[in-house]
Amino acid sequence: MPSAFQLLAASGAALIAGGINSVAGGGTMVSFPVLLALGVHPLLANATNTVGIGPGALGSLWGFRAELRKLPRSSAWLLVPGLLGSAVGAVLLRHTSAKAFERIVPGLVLFATAMFIVAPEIRRRLKQRRPSATASGGAGAGVFAALFLISIYGGYFGAGMGILLLSALSISGMTDMLEMTALTSLLSLATNTVAGVIFAVSGLVHWPYAGTMAIGAVLGGWGAAGIARKVGGVWIRRLVVTIGLGLGATMLYRVL
Repeated sequence: MPSAFQLLAASGAALIAGGINSVAGGGTMVSFPVLLALGVHPLLANATNTVGIGPGALGSLWGFRAELRKLPRSSAWLLVPGLLGSAVGAVLLRHTSAKAFERIVPGLVLFATAMFIVAPEIRRRLKQRRPSATASGGAGAGVFAALFLISIYGGYFGAGMGILLLSALSISGMTDMLEMTALTSLLSLATNTVAGVIFAVSGLVHWPYAGTMAIGAVLGGWGAAGIARKVGGVWIRRLVVTIGLGLGATMLYRVL
């Protein structure tokens, strides 16, 4: 059983992660390293982090409830590849040995950090995008396939998934950034829920940490966003990128 200090550290990291996710995304790059520092194995830390900070998306959905109501009912079909893909990703993680995941995770961390670095440019281009003559807001087979693959990644690791989802939704013909962000939050919540259930059944979740992190993440998504805004998005991004590059490089050094 973790000490009170360890539980407080995990909850504090989740609170910060919830605030960062509500402003810039990339909160996983704060909470995941803290679990590693507390001595949790990377495989268990990944699953525990998914379950622990996943509830933070509820605050985001509440904030975007008006945009969610504007979405066409056909958007619900986009949950299908998301749910299936996340299940596949979670099962793949379940069948990845601890040693193998330890060798894979540095690449995942560096990939997520790279996605976080390019996210502002992608978001800028998405905001400038104008609807084309063929853009109907619907989703063809290509978009379903893209969401399925992205959700596999989300179920397996997940950091950086949001910007990939935004890109896929843009390809589907959506142009309203707020509506895309709302739908991304919904897809992320669904992905984390399915993956979390599989992780829980598989015994990969460290429940004392996950429980305290869930409380911190919800509070962070609800209240820490204001603090994060005062600090400033630029400094938050620098913090996340620094942690991601440092963590990825350190873990890569250890496995080489």
